Amino acid sequence: MSLTLWFLLFIIQSIYCWWIIGYGGAKWIEGWKSFFMIDWFALDWTAEQIRLYVLIIWGFSVIWFIVGVIKPELRVY
Repeated sequence: MSLTLWFLLFIIQSIYCWWIIGYGGAKWIEGWKSFFMIDWFALDWTAEQIRLYVLIIWGFSVIWFIVGVIKPELRVY
């Protein structure tokens, strides 16, 4: 995967996470919509649980992004 595409995918994911964590996205996708936006296990989660999950996943994504920038052969999404 090219570095440009790697950056683009990370930026898109970061905007999505930023929206959920800081701009009411978790409240909006709470309930049945979380099945499509997150996964099946988030169906009965509250907005706060969704925000925590996305924050943790975003943290791991930042680490994986940095690793992918340093070692290009690990750029698999």
